[in-house]
Amino acid sequence: MNSSRWIRWVWPVVPIVGALLVTSLLLFLFGAAPLEAFQAMYAGAFGDQSKTLSVVAFWIPLLLSATGLLVTFRAGLWNIGVEGQIILGAIAASWVALSLNAPSWVLITLEILVAMAAGALWAALSAVLKTRGKVHEIFSGLALNSIAIILTNYLISGPWQPPEGGTFRGTEPFQPGALLPLYANSRFSPLSLVLAIIAFALVVIALRGTFWGLKLKAIGKNLRSAFLLGVSSEREMILAMMFCGALAGLGGAVRTLSWFDSLRQSISGGIGFMALLVVMLANYRIILVPFIAFFFSMVLNGSITLQLRTQLHSSLGGILTELMVLFVLLFGDWSKLGIFRKKDQDG
Repeated sequence: MNSSRWIRWVWPVVPIVGALLVTSLLLFLFGAAPLEAFQAMYAGAFGDQSKTLSVVAFWIPLLLSATGLLVTFRAGLWNIGVEGQIILGAIAASWVALSLNAPSWVLITLEILVAMAAGALWAALSAVLKTRGKVHEIFSGLALNSIAIILTNYLISGPWQPPEGGTFRGTEPFQPGALLPLYANSRFSPLSLVLAIIAFALVVIALRGTFWGLKLKAIGKNLRSAFLLGVSSEREMILAMMFCGALAGLGGAVRTLSWFDSLRQSISGGIGFMALLVVMLANYRIILVPFIAFFFSMVLNGSITLQLRTQLHSSLGGILTELMVLFVLLFGDWSKLGIFRKKDQDG
């Protein structure tokens, strides 16, 4: 294996190591023991079965959202609106849970399908604004995120308020048959894991082994050249956004039907923005996304125990993950480092 290929595979670890070193330095400067802090985070993530299952439960909607973003990034689209698409999926699933009485398998099937449809349609709004209205997807996505949050607050304090009166805490709990089946009284649903694995496999196949994946890549690389080759950029962009929105909507359904048992304020938990960081840290490599998403889930769940055991603020987990992304932005593309190219050419 030549040096360039070896560096290409090893280099993604550099941002993680760099972020750990910088975080350790910050802990040392503030008088804390880095090893103790990292041990507390690990114990918070994997200290017992319930904590481990919580890590997996949080990882699933994060993986679904990041998987969808792989599609939009391949098409050259910054789907910042993924946060709102998660929320719309949660709202749609909640509507089914609150308004229908049916056998559990019917309710769950409808909740999943309606949530995916809602996420896809919400993403389509951003896509149409870009293709027809020339509104950049970042601006439309941020606006639609805000509208989704306002809609959630309106529903839980208005039409869907609990019998005791309006509150921003959430709706009344869903009927038991509307919730995803959970494992060992945890927040983890095996069904959601199966759905996430299927979704990830479909995206891997679509991006690596289909003509649609090649068209998305062509659009992402050079929009004008793709047009000259006969690729309908408008149609493919809308489809890419809707595909991502469907997976994000599914993540919202998983979030509200397993992590919670009702529609809550801030139901997305920032997962959409976190998914963007995951894909950036993976440097858009499909195979790395599940592992990095799991690492994020581990750090963020472990940070709660960190605060309890060491009196350090739980935001340390966020600092660690954001430092990783910063290091990716600074050093993620090893091919730009001329020293390695020169060595390969000399070899």
